[in-house]
Amino acid sequence: MSEAMSFALQSGLLADGGVRHAFFTRQGGVSTGVYASLNGGTGSRDDADRVAQNRALMADALGVTPERFLVPYLVHSPDCLIVDAPFSGERPKCDALVTRRRGLALGVTGADCGILLFRDVGAGVIGAAHAGWKGALTGVLESTLQAMEEAGASRPGIEVALGPTIARASYEVGPEFRDRFVAVAADYAAFFHESGKPGHSLFDLPGFIGLRLREAGVGRFEDLGQDTYADDARFYSYRRSVHRGEPDYGRLVAAIVLE
Repeated sequence: MSEAMSFALQSGLLADGGVRHAFFTRQGGVSTGVYASLNGGTGSRDDADRVAQNRALMADALGVTPERFLVPYLVHSPDCLIVDAPFSGERPKCDALVTRRRGLALGVTGADCGILLFRDVGAGVIGAAHAGWKGALTGVLESTLQAMEEAGASRPGIEVALGPTIARASYEVGPEFRDRFVAVAADYAAFFHESGKPGHSLFDLPGFIGLRLREAGVGRFEDLGQDTYADDARFYSYRRSVHRGEPDYGRLVAAIVLE
């Protein structure tokens, strides 16, 4: 096992063969300062060479070369792209990838947003998606499932794991945030709980993601139950960096590859 994989979390749901996967923590890389140490975020202001070294460590842990370790340019959209080869030129702007090509690792980054890995082992189809509140609300999960079906997967055969994500206890939001959700469906009010601040709520992003996936008909779903905000030793967190007044923050990476 490589050093990078020794600092990755595994999903029990995805660990029984067919794929290699990792929810990389912030440990085991070469970055320093607020980025210490396995920062996978090309969108951060970290030294680009160090980010490239970190991503190379991740690629090696998954048994692929760096050019076959694909992470899109995330834009908080509902868009998913089916890929069958390494990127040519600029990275595509989307928030999810799907493939049936073996040896092609799909990844997404996050630092509080949901980072999810998908598989249908029987069909030989995998996916990775980035789902912050906006992507989850506007349909990135459903877009990923639809793309997997287009690639040959069946909805009941799809298994999904949610990696480190900001938890309800750490995610206080204002009334306008809650209103966005309730305007879409009154039942979404169930994911907002009173906080200690008048007019504010604690939002359950992992619970909301789980609901959307269950309603979409996935076969099985696992939430690793890891709060990015609360564990600064293992995870980056955008919200924590803002509360601490830090100048920037690193990004976690989740990735999956067909064996």
